Amino acid sequence: MSVRALLIYLCLAAPAFGQGFAGLGTKAEGFSVPQPGIALNFPADHGPHPGYRIEWWYLTANLQAADGTDYGLQWTLFRTALAPEERAGWSSPQLWMGHAGLTSRTQQFVAERLARGGIGQAGVTAAPFAAWIDNWQMAGRAAPEADALSTLDLRAAGQAFSYELTLDAKGQLVPQGVQGYSVKSGKGQASFYYSQPFYHVTGMLTLPEGAIAVTGRAWLDHEWSSQPLAEDQTGWDWFSLHFDSGEKMMGFRLRDEGAGFTSATWISADGTPQPQAPGALRVTPLETAIVAGRSMPNRWRVELPEKEVDVTTRALNPQAWMDTRFPYWEGPIRFEGSHTGRGYLEMTGYK
Repeated sequence: MSVRALLIYLCLAAPAFGQGFAGLGTKAEGFSVPQPGIALNFPADHGPHPGYRIEWWYLTANLQAADGTDYGLQWTLFRTALAPEERAGWSSPQLWMGHAGLTSRTQQFVAERLARGGIGQAGVTAAPFAAWIDNWQMAGRAAPEADALSTLDLRAAGQAFSYELTLDAKGQLVPQGVQGYSVKSGKGQASFYYSQPFYHVTGMLTLPEGAIAVTGRAWLDHEWSSQPLAEDQTGWDWFSLHFDSGEKMMGFRLRDEGAGFTSATWISADGTPQPQAPGALRVTPLETAIVAGRSMPNRWRVELPEKEVDVTTRALNPQAWMDTRFPYWEGPIRFEGSHTGRGYLEMTGYK
């Protein structure tokens, strides 16, 4: 298949691809739909689920250089399917997209890769774990008795930047929602969703000014579904927070014409998840900035009264715009108030 034909093929899948936002609320006839009460199964669930229409392996990292300079890093592999099956070679209905981002206080670097399934250019294996698209890789080095995601080597490169990191998990996998069944709307849309939020990171960034040694913390999400949004939901605001006290929190708001739908999971320092009731999380935009020609929040108030959380976030770089096929905002944040710490914020669907 020619490059031009491949691009046409990918465009035909646009409503379902990656973060097509409104397209994530379309019907998915013939695809599997997440159901409650199904236990996650590892290591098999680290791999792809071709019977579901949409899936992603999503890593973000808060990093620091020896001089205290902050950086943020993203590595994402998206899978979307034109049909609920797998076939060999060029007949595969699986499409893949990779995003790499690197954020500093003054710069945002972005790269994107597109690939077809079935020909080895991109894919994921469960054990030993490996995720790749072209020469971008997230490769597991776990000991035989350890979880397949417990140790990872990560690399990607784009115009004027690259990174190579080692990630070591210091805690357990965390199911999101109720045992991995994460509800996304009052109408019942849902996904299967778990995280590994306990990575310690070491490695090197390469920027125009040279190589920079960094350390920090990373958070990996793996999520799959077929219709994760309701038809009236247009995008989301997603937070992953590392508290200096050792706890962590994942929370999101899915936006609609009303108050939206919020969900959160409190994660104790020992990795025990405590899913919160829908609506328990409150997120309020406090300040906006013009980003890529659109007004977007760059400072938030995040509240979880059940855990006495009331913090204000601020972006390391308010212009952390991922100018990709489906553009969105993704970048590192700091927060202070009832708790202090660092984390990551993703905002999609803003026009």
